[in-house]
Amino acid sequence: MARSFILWLHGLGDSGPANEPIKTLFTSPEFKRTTWSFPSAPFNPVTCNNGATMTSWFDIYEIPVTADSPKDENGILKAVQNVHAMIDKELAAGTNPSNIFVCGFSQGGALTLASVLLYPRTLGGGAIFSGWVPFNYSIIEHITPEAKKTPILWSHGIADRTVLFEAGQAGPPFLEKLGISCEFKAYPGLAHSINNEELHHLESWIKTHLRSSS
Repeated sequence: MARSFILWLHGLGDSGPANEPIKTLFTSPEFKRTTWSFPSAPFNPVTCNNGATMTSWFDIYEIPVTADSPKDENGILKAVQNVHAMIDKELAAGTNPSNIFVCGFSQGGALTLASVLLYPRTLGGGAIFSGWVPFNYSIIEHITPEAKKTPILWSHGIADRTVLFEAGQAGPPFLEKLGISCEFKAYPGLAHSINNEELHHLESWIKTHLRSSS
């Protein structure tokens, strides 16, 4: 198998190291040459938490997040630059862009979407868990034809009361208007969290998109 890279972006107030056990579920031989990265967001004041400082990729103005919640577009674009730097570093190390996957939960899922759409090349895929669309249609002019070819997996719990299911449901139609296909999976009874069923599906989804030669 060729070398591959999986970048995992955590949710608000969480940390990268706290999410590292996720990689233990990926036991298939295809992942023997996979490098994982679990970065932590910087500490920033967060509006929805009364300005309290915590790990946050960008600002969130209200909880629950709905399909119509206001968006911190400047903050998301700054965070995207940091994610792109991580991807560029991996490309420089010799990883084929088709074997680079960005995944994220909640705020990290929103950042995942922004990062893969705004990256100028086609990546292996972007996987969004309990996320939302963190920008408006004005972003369209910055999306390259190559970025539109990056596969998208979107998973969301129907019982989510933090990032409402409707916020997740708004994702695929947004992407379709851009000419981007998306696999959307709804999980009945799942609140604002990730379960093993989602992660096992992620493993098989990444396996189908991995390139065997670099």
